[in-house]
Amino acid sequence: MRSITYGNVDFDKMFQIIKKFVGKSPEETYHIAVGTDSQNFDLTKVVLVVSIHRMGHGGIFFYDIKRVKKLNNIHEKLFYETSMSLEIAMKLSKKFQNENFNYGIGIHVDAGEGGPTSSIIPEITRWVRSYGFDCKTKPDSYAASTIADRYSK
Repeated sequence: MRSITYGNVDFDKMFQIIKKFVGKSPEETYHIAVGTDSQNFDLTKVVLVVSIHRMGHGGIFFYDIKRVKKLNNIHEKLFYETSMSLEIAMKLSKKFQNENFNYGIGIHVDAGEGGPTSSIIPEITRWVRSYGFDCKTKPDSYAASTIADRYSK
């Protein structure tokens, strides 16, 4: 993973940074979100984001960039993006449990009611919730539709 503040970090270092960030103001409210967005070029550039938002007081985020075989079907892209988010969210959730770090994780999906993916939002939302994660779509899915989108271009 990468961070504009901390540079390149591995998964365990990212977790330690998150824990330290939350530990500075444990009385605050935090939203931890994982989101993914992608853009097609010669390949599909996929950007995965882990965001820690201290409500009303900013936050930090980490991102990873991956290039995969071009995904032309928009529904296929959305399912791929969501599977990437679920994979890291499950890994983080397990680490949170093992370390007694009691914070929930939300999945942010880059889909909205007005767009071409609106027809599969119910299916994606049920899929994410079946893993025990909260699911946000546009306009509330900032980890995917704002942060990951910015790095995917």
